[in-house]
Amino acid sequence: MTPTARDSVASFARTLTPLPLGQLRPAGWLRGQLDRQLTGMGGTLDEFWPDVRDSGWIGGPAEGWERGPYWLDAMVPLAFLTGDAKLIGKVTRWVDHIIEHQTNDGWIGPAAGDPSELHHADFGDYDVWPRMIVLKALLQFHSATGDKRIIPAAVRLVKRIGHVLAAHPLHEWGRVRWADLVMSILELHEQTGDDTLLEVAVLVREQGYDWTEHAETFPYREKVTDAVLHSFEDRADGVWMNDDFLATHGVNIAMGLKAMPVWWRASGDERQRAAFSSMLERLDRHHGQATGLFTSDEHLAGTNPSQGTETCTVVELMFSLETALEAWGADEHVADRLERLAFNALPASARSDESAHQYDQQANQVICHVTEDRVYTNNGPESNTFALAPHFGCCTANRHQGWPKFASRLWMRSQDGGLAAISYAPCEIDTEVTGAAVRVRVESQYPFEDRVMIEITAGTGAAFPLHLRIPGWARDSTVTVDGEEPLSPSAGTSITLDRHWGGRHRIVLQWDVPVEVRRGFNDAVTLTRGPIVFAAAIEEGWRVIGGEPPHEMWEVLPLSPWNLALVLDPGAKRPEVELARGPLGDEPFTPDGAPMRLRASASRAPGWRVEHGAAAAPPMSPVSVQGDVQMIDLIPYGAARLRVTEIPWTVVGQTKRTQFAPVPVSAR
Repeated sequence: MTPTARDSVASFARTLTPLPLGQLRPAGWLRGQLDRQLTGMGGTLDEFWPDVRDSGWIGGPAEGWERGPYWLDAMVPLAFLTGDAKLIGKVTRWVDHIIEHQTNDGWIGPAAGDPSELHHADFGDYDVWPRMIVLKALLQFHSATGDKRIIPAAVRLVKRIGHVLAAHPLHEWGRVRWADLVMSILELHEQTGDDTLLEVAVLVREQGYDWTEHAETFPYREKVTDAVLHSFEDRADGVWMNDDFLATHGVNIAMGLKAMPVWWRASGDERQRAAFSSMLERLDRHHGQATGLFTSDEHLAGTNPSQGTETCTVVELMFSLETALEAWGADEHVADRLERLAFNALPASARSDESAHQYDQQANQVICHVTEDRVYTNNGPESNTFALAPHFGCCTANRHQGWPKFASRLWMRSQDGGLAAISYAPCEIDTEVTGAAVRVRVESQYPFEDRVMIEITAGTGAAFPLHLRIPGWARDSTVTVDGEEPLSPSAGTSITLDRHWGGRHRIVLQWDVPVEVRRGFNDAVTLTRGPIVFAAAIEEGWRVIGGEPPHEMWEVLPLSPWNLALVLDPGAKRPEVELARGPLGDEPFTPDGAPMRLRASASRAPGWRVEHGAAAAPPMSPVSVQGDVQMIDLIPYGAARLRVTEIPWTVVGQTKRTQFAPVPVSAR
């Protein structure tokens, strides 16, 4: 493919397109999550954190690379989803400065600022990577405001990038994250019809890392150890930033998944769909976790549930899945995985008040502390504490995109002129379909409740298809419209209601949700119910060890035994557990606020202890246990900051009836 071969690419329409920012307004518990971001780190970083407050992107003396753009990319959707006037004013100030300081040749932002320029001095003034992030933020701002300056400025920047790359090809982070740029280029082409933009897209793809081949061969199937990392090192100049290093880095992999749906949109090549599915399957097989994540602390780390995953990986994986849904529609496996991440790994990554976050989270996280002896490959001793910036500051700026981008895609426009529901978290929508005003209200406690009510109010003449996703885990689903005979769609499908919607209509979705068992490391088990992953609750002792209020650094210590084994009948179709429900409070992702929990039988596995600052790998099940069988609580993963998610098990009738021994210090 040559950069001037116009007929080598097209711009295939997305199957689903996000609604303009502001037309969808989160409600209920989801609005509460966004409100906590407004008052927590996200909405206030620009007031006290130098890397945003004094960013080089707004003329300040601080970092002028990725952190300011990361923050802006998250705050634009947060501002317009919530309608918060203060935050809208903040992001408008940033956008104004960026646009007003665009150079005559089209470049935007500080000339230099790449921390790696010591190794690549020739590239210091031409790093395309942070411009990729800013382009996403600018296009979201345009979606919300229609600001007439944005599209011309973005087109000028893309064309300038094309000239820069002809002399200074993509390198390091930009080389592996090229899909974020091509995604924006394709959106600009949709807006303008300017075919010269596609020529830049071809050039970017040519210079970028080949994620499609990576997905098809998947060369990194084992934990990337420190020794392996050093083997990647370029012996000539001591630089690690080569393909091996970058292609095993968790955040790059999460972003690289986006390359396949993005390039499908530019090429129509069905190979991209197969490669995308293959990469998800192989990540699951070799590095997968119960939450839909893969381990990466900072590099691929195998299936041991005590290995960590960087918080940036969580939000970037979510965004890549959202990009795939836009390209190909509400695929069951993609949408189910997106929800599993959003309702588990995302809330677990921070304190509930959004004042502190983790750099690394673990599925089996029995202690959060500063430790020099650690299970991570190359992350620091403070990586799983909760703090403002517990390791690299990228997550401090970038993690805030998770909730807003997920919320903005709960419902999207479908290619056939209708609306499509992807997830049923509570929200309200005011939009226009087929020229008629349409209001949608989703009244639900989803995913904590098994019933969803959708009210549609539309003007005369509103006739359009409504596509409702039926999750893959749903059983015996029914869809009832205005009290008519219920429809019974299959799990993992999308039901289409194509009719006139004038007036007011009520749709009720209902399903059964069984508790299911996932087998993991050494045959340990994880209990799930729909998109909710459950973990054995550990009493949490929070201790301040540094920082300044309200963004202290916290260790979290276990105050109750964690080395437990579930008592299971391996021949049973379903685990014998009791579902207990409570009210949905203001903070559902906390131990006290969780609106559901499971009660299960368990006993102690005394040989299971802490190793290298974390829970040792689960012993092979079935395990030998000690002590009485007792009932324990399992709470949603997202509500627990200390938890055992992959739990060893013992066989019914083989537990000894002895008293619990004191919890060893090494296991506390």
